Amino acid sequence: MKEISSTQNTYIKQLAQLKDKSRERKKTGLFLIEGVREISLAIKGGYELETVLFYPELFSLELLNDLTAQQINTIEISKEVYQKLAYRDTTEGVLAVAKSKSHDLGNLNFQTKTPLLLIAEAPEKPGNIGAILRTADAANVDAVIIANPKTDLYNPNIIRSSVGCVFTNQISVGATSEIIKFLKDQNINIYCAALLASVNYNTQDYTKPTAIIVGTEATGLSNDWLENSTQNIIIPMQGEIDSMNVSVAAGILIFEAKRQRDFK
Repeated sequence: MKEISSTQNTYIKQLAQLKDKSRERKKTGLFLIEGVREISLAIKGGYELETVLFYPELFSLELLNDLTAQQINTIEISKEVYQKLAYRDTTEGVLAVAKSKSHDLGNLNFQTKTPLLLIAEAPEKPGNIGAILRTADAANVDAVIIANPKTDLYNPNIIRSSVGCVFTNQISVGATSEIIKFLKDQNINIYCAALLASVNYNTQDYTKPTAIIVGTEATGLSNDWLENSTQNIIIPMQGEIDSMNVSVAAGILIFEAKRQRDFK
């Protein structure tokens, strides 16, 4: 087994670039995963691991064998190297280099004739994206689509805040215009969370093919969505403000759709 103890090692420097730079992740098609649960979910989600690195004081070779259950290039690293590559404050001693997947719309595959999709337009904060992915996993939606993404899906903050749900959801990314065309071609109803020309969210029927669209708190949804909406929907607010966190709103709307489908 190979061992690396120096943070100046060329390969370790390359991995540090993967951690810190979206451009490097896109160029190489590789990204870093940190943590047992996240690596396990990536394997379950069909991601190919290129290399696993572990710090033996925190993570034993026996645990590593149990985690991967397959022959993967393995490197034992020093504390200094691990600290250079680790992203989280709480450490588990294991990281993996994984190959990214294609997230084109054409790769979406629905197992039902009445798919339920959650679409977020231009989310900027990795923490919000991670929370949206956790909600989508909890509701077992058919797909999550990110319109006009501001960051790549393999940002370490997204992996961390989604607690690995970036690997458990079927996810696509694309421009708003191509996503709208895709939904219309698939005869999927478009329900936009918006303030104008809206009805209460619980008055609509989400048991048919449904896409629920949420935008940012600052700017909401673009006109393209509003002009192509089947119906704009709103969550009634009883306080002083007129909006809530996008991941919270997404959760309310998605679980109303799930409630209707469970009692159909």
